Amino acid sequence: MKKADMLGALALILAAAASAAPPGKSETDASTPIETVSIHRLFSGYFSCSEHYAGELAYLGDDLGSDCMVLSSLAPGEEESGWFARLYRTDGKANEDWYGWGAPVLAPFDGTVEEVHINPLTNTPGKFNPKPASRIIFSKADGTHVMFGHVADIAVKQGDRVRAGQPVAKVGNNGYGRAPHIHIGAWRGKTPLQIRFDLRSR
Repeated sequence: MKKADMLGALALILAAAASAAPPGKSETDASTPIETVSIHRLFSGYFSCSEHYAGELAYLGDDLGSDCMVLSSLAPGEEESGWFARLYRTDGKANEDWYGWGAPVLAPFDGTVEEVHINPLTNTPGKFNPKPASRIIFSKADGTHVMFGHVADIAVKQGDRVRAGQPVAKVGNNGYGRAPHIHIGAWRGKTPLQIRFDLRSR
C-alpha cells in the first residue's frame, strides 16, 4: 500500500472514531426531537452564544452546550463609536480588555448547587490550559442539571440553595478556554438538553 493510501485510510479511521459517542457518554438520536429547557438569562447585560450541535461534543454538559460571551452595550450613549457590538475594547490580548471579564454570572433556576470545582489557573487570551475548567453544576427537583464552566470568583458552595437570577460567580478564563466566556450545558438523566434563555428575566 502506498504511503498516501495508508494516510488516507488512517484519516478515515480517525474520522469515524471521532464521530462516535464515547461509551458511557451522552448520545443523540436523530429520530427523536431535541428536548429543551428554559432557564434564567446568564448575564444581566447584552450577550451572545454559539451553540454546539448534537453530537459535536458527546459528553453531558458539552453536548448541545453553548459558549456565551458578554458584548458591548447597545444602550444609547454606551455603544462604541462606529461599532454595532464588540467582544473586547482594544486588541483583546488581555483578559481585562474583554467586556465579559469579571461580569456577574446568574443562577439558571431555583435549585441546589450539586458540585463546585475550582481551577486556580487563569489563562491568557489565545491560550488554554488542558486541565478541567472551574465549574458549578446546579440541579433541581425534576432532575434537570445545568453546568457553568470557566467561572471565576465562585460565590456558592456544594449544597447551597440558589434562586433564579442570583449572582453565583463571575466570568473567568480557565481550563480549556481561550477567552473570557461561560460554557453552559444542560441535561436530564443521560439526555442532553438544548438551552433556551427566558428573555423576560432580568
